[in-house]
Amino acid sequence: MRLGPLFISISGTELSRDEEQILLNDLVGGVVLFSRNYQNKDQLKMLVNSIKALKYPSLFVSVDQEGGRVQRFQDDFYPIPEMRSLGKMYDQSDHIAMQAAYYAAKILGIELMNVGIDFSFAPVLDIDYGVSEIIGSRSFHSDPKIVGHLASSFFDGFQDIGMQCIAKHFPGHGFVKEDSHQNTPVDQRSIRTISKDLQPYKNLINKGLRGIMTAHIKYPLVDKKLATFSKFWLIEYLQKELQFNGIIFSDDLMMKSTDFLSSTMQKVNASLEAGCDFVLICNSMQAVSECLSKLHFSGEQFTNLEKKSSSLRPLLNNSYDTESNLVESKTKLDLVQNSL
Repeated sequence: MRLGPLFISISGTELSRDEEQILLNDLVGGVVLFSRNYQNKDQLKMLVNSIKALKYPSLFVSVDQEGGRVQRFQDDFYPIPEMRSLGKMYDQSDHIAMQAAYYAAKILGIELMNVGIDFSFAPVLDIDYGVSEIIGSRSFHSDPKIVGHLASSFFDGFQDIGMQCIAKHFPGHGFVKEDSHQNTPVDQRSIRTISKDLQPYKNLINKGLRGIMTAHIKYPLVDKKLATFSKFWLIEYLQKELQFNGIIFSDDLMMKSTDFLSSTMQKVNASLEAGCDFVLICNSMQAVSECLSKLHFSGEQFTNLEKKSSSLRPLLNNSYDTESNLVESKTKLDLVQNSL
């Protein structure tokens, strides 16, 4: 069986027979979990195992578990602080804040790996310009350099336990007021100005970043197309200029910011042609079914995607004592948060 470019969502806390059949389709490569899919850790582990048992290579299982107000799994999971709080901590002590970011990432990653999750779409690298409510406290800071420093520590925390980061939302959501879930935001800045916001991406790419998620935003002074549908942003700039050679995810194509294209198939094709490797289609099995019946993906494309995406799998170290490291990381994060 194959792994294709579609990441989809499911409805409940266990798979239905219809969902199993859809997930068995070669075009599906992964699942995005939401709060509705979680009751407790035992149930979640059973759900993840049932998804992964369907085929080999196993489907990727992912989640938005960032910290703060974006934590799909909450009960029995450590309450990861919002990233803005780490930025405020940095203003008082850069050393303590970077320690906090490191331990927050370790906790987040270990808890997800313990239930079989492959990766979270984190960290957020958007710069906090004080205008975007949808980003807001999800951002580390208003200074790109500080965002870069904290993101690097977060990256190190994930790397040290064998989990990959998926940084977002490239090339940046922090300067626009509109919410891309509801509208198509437009950022009127020049490439020269926007490039200053991309230092955090440069930092993580230099450290070996394997995943990036796009922003559903237009930057008309750079390219008239939405960034997710833009070969300039994804190929010319991200891959060639910034030398990123990892996996590119679209943000959810069911967000209203993409609705100027009338069909999901148009959105999928535009994303893949622009350079996305995986596309998210969440909360609409009707849209997923449309794509499964119409999307053409060649044998060579399957092979290339499977090879390229294999680096997203967690690197499990059998000698690594996850439980003692989790306890130690929680203790240290509590200490550094209470030290200021």
